[in-house]
Amino acid sequence: MNISFQKITPDDQQLIELIADWYLQEWNIAKVQTIQKLASFPTDSIPLQILMTIDDLAIATGGIYHYVGLLDIESRFRIYRPWLALVYTIPAYRNLGYGALLCLKIQDVAKDLGLKEIFLFTHTAENLYKRLDWQELERLTLNDREIIVMKKKLESK
Repeated sequence: MNISFQKITPDDQQLIELIADWYLQEWNIAKVQTIQKLASFPTDSIPLQILMTIDDLAIATGGIYHYVGLLDIESRFRIYRPWLALVYTIPAYRNLGYGALLCLKIQDVAKDLGLKEIFLFTHTAENLYKRLDWQELERLTLNDREIIVMKKKLESK
């Protein structure tokens, strides 16, 4: 089994479309929105998107963003950035540890960019992030969902 990671660039049009399909299915994020966003990402800084493959099959993605939708609803969180966000694993590969591997890879990329800390929010994967040593900052309820805002200090290599 060959696990690999790649940073998505504006030239990766087919992969961007695949990620847009995933995000539409999982979170109802409009495809055009995802495509425009990912196609505009710089190649050497934040925001960024990572794709994970196993034997050339795309199975997971996630990124580091300056902006996440939570900031529209709770502006007090604007003091935090950047954000680990939109971590997605295709259903057949969930609960097998691949999401954790992807998050560790994204954390390494963040460290390589000189980041000292990153943030996230979740309502579905708190246990995953706790296993990866993320620290809870705050809990809040939004749209009947318990949201956990978390922080990860990045150790220097």
